[in-house]
Amino acid sequence: MSENLAALLSDARRVLEEGGSIDAATDARVLIAGLLDLSVADFVLHGDRVVPPEQVQRVREALQRRLRHEPVHRILGRRDFFGLTLSLSPDTLEPRPDTEVLVDALIPIARELVARNGAARLLDLGTGTGAIALALLSEVEGLMATGTDIAPGALETALRNADLNGLGDRFACVESRWFDAVEGRFDIIVSNPPYIRSAVIPGLDPDVRDFDPMLALDGGADGLDAYRAIALGAEAFLNDHGVVALEIGYDQKQAVTDIFAEKEYHFLTAVTDYGGNDRGLVFFREKP
Repeated sequence: MSENLAALLSDARRVLEEGGSIDAATDARVLIAGLLDLSVADFVLHGDRVVPPEQVQRVREALQRRLRHEPVHRILGRRDFFGLTLSLSPDTLEPRPDTEVLVDALIPIARELVARNGAARLLDLGTGTGAIALALLSEVEGLMATGTDIAPGALETALRNADLNGLGDRFACVESRWFDAVEGRFDIIVSNPPYIRSAVIPGLDPDVRDFDPMLALDGGADGLDAYRAIALGAEAFLNDHGVVALEIGYDQKQAVTDIFAEKEYHFLTAVTDYGGNDRGLVFFREKP
């Protein structure tokens, strides 16, 4: 049966609250807006709008998926990141807002490299949706990017996102485990690698544990396997005056810095996320 928009939103919030949702109001609003192509203003200005029965049913089905801990943006199949809309797939992490701080840190570095050299190349290891690379391409003219991933489905998603955002002519993909199939040299090597300790994964929130790909989560016994692999291999692919930038776990700043120091990288800068936690590190071998 039909409902008006205000009633549908109220019902959705109640269902999620009763199901134990931590932020039922936001989840209900984002789900309905995404499913019905509405703006935030529509809920305020058009609450009396009649929602057809077939759309009401779509919302109810989505609510049941959310009650089974499927994240809102996975239900919608897309998420906004740094002003871009990115499609998601089972092979990709859902890009989180905290990763945007690493993009912010790299924009001035990338622009300086382009200004100095006329162009710059970026390598995004474990690109997933392509979020980091595509965000930087959208902000820095003269930058070209290559994304790698070991999951073919992730590469398909990243290429689709590049095309959807008008960046396909500056973005390429390579199926590769870290540097195994990479060729050439780059001015920026960036990665949001798996960094969660294996023993911690069973206790993760089911929104993450049951829906994000395990390959993108499990960083090994101490959570640092990926950083060792990147530190070991990056020199052969990094241009003079280039940088390596990494997302890290909240408690990994010193450990990752030590790993890169052992390979003669120098600390350039660190960034914290919106919660004040350590979130990203940038290293260099020769001063950029």
